[in-house]
Amino acid sequence: MKAEDFRISKLGKATIASPIRQIEFISDEAAVAYDSDPHLLAQYLRRGVEIPAFEQAGPRAKIYHDPAWTKAAILTAGGLCPGLNDVIKFLTRTLRIQYGVPLVYGIRYGYRGLNPDHKLQPILLDDANTDDIHESGGTILGSSRGAEDPVVMVDTLARMNINVLFCIGGDGTARGAHDIAQEAARRGLSISVIAIPKTIDNDIAFIDKSFGFETAVYMAGMFATGAHSEAKGAYNGIGLIKVMGRDSGFIAAYATLANSYVNYCLVPEEKFTLDDDGPHALLPHLAARMEEKHHAVIMVAEGAGQELFENAAAQRDASGNLLNKDIGLLLKEKINDYFKARSLEVNVKYFDLAYTIRSVPAHGADAVFCAMLAQNAVHAAMAGRSDMVIGHWGTHFTHVPIALATRERKKIKLDSPLWTSVKATTIF
Repeated sequence: MKAEDFRISKLGKATIASPIRQIEFISDEAAVAYDSDPHLLAQYLRRGVEIPAFEQAGPRAKIYHDPAWTKAAILTAGGLCPGLNDVIKFLTRTLRIQYGVPLVYGIRYGYRGLNPDHKLQPILLDDANTDDIHESGGTILGSSRGAEDPVVMVDTLARMNINVLFCIGGDGTARGAHDIAQEAARRGLSISVIAIPKTIDNDIAFIDKSFGFETAVYMAGMFATGAHSEAKGAYNGIGLIKVMGRDSGFIAAYATLANSYVNYCLVPEEKFTLDDDGPHALLPHLAARMEEKHHAVIMVAEGAGQELFENAAAQRDASGNLLNKDIGLLLKEKINDYFKARSLEVNVKYFDLAYTIRSVPAHGADAVFCAMLAQNAVHAAMAGRSDMVIGHWGTHFTHVPIALATRERKKIKLDSPLWTSVKATTIF
């Protein structure tokens, strides 16, 4: 990594005194090192090379946008995720109460709402209509997938005199925010575009945690308990749980560690087969487990085992994401067929949590994390930052260039402490 990869775009010099009082301001020079290994840091110093580091998030003493003349807009795009309404609420409260921004618009149905052809009237957000929205799952603004023309979207922002835009979504939403920021910069418009990482899969690179993930793990754990009870309550019972995780198996891995009676954890990062003599053949291993224990719990991420589908044509959603085939149903079918062919009894109880765990309100500390993400996103925008994602690294909130955050997808490393711990608590 190079230090220049971490540079954050600024609209101009911040010269306006912040209206916030009784708060500790963050210096513009405050940074969070990307590499925490002291040996690596020492190597940078010996070579006289600038240490790659994130700009630290937080309120600045001097801001760029004059709050009295600021108009802000918020949109949510992509799939649902616990905490969306929390983020909307705290963006609105921080803008209006801490900074005194008079107008905050909610853009409806993601980037569609910035294209007048869709005729989606924005919502004016205030303290009253956002007061209790955190109690509900989903998003009061609605969401959508698919790209819109950045020229058209910037035309809409300019026509509405919006100079601060918050885009809540995953990597596709962040790329859309990047396109808007680039188009605004090309026109010389002073619009701060800030992305807030919403990915229940926790798979955005250079960000160690995204909101909604902790709630998803908690909810998956609740169903894992039920799956375990169902498995033990039947002879040769198998509780099969499918959770979200298109390309990265973090939910499955964390839920397995949090619920140690999960026996099998299947993720996209590690390949497995169904019925052969190899060490990663699931069905023979499962049959041996049934002979000894007569019950098992399987946690599978939705993107696992996609190579097991024969002659399956690739399909994509409106955002260009590859649509996975249903590994849960395939496993249920193959398990039943395998045991039937051997005249063995099996009772498979299947739990598909893909939509269940993403549509609930944020839980506990996850809700707190949503609030702090939103607050730091507002601080960044008012200070004139743009084309960036508000992130978290170690113990600090950070500013991450969108180009860096969307460079690659974060996945489980099979030699990491996380996966080593999962393998130590499972049997396959």
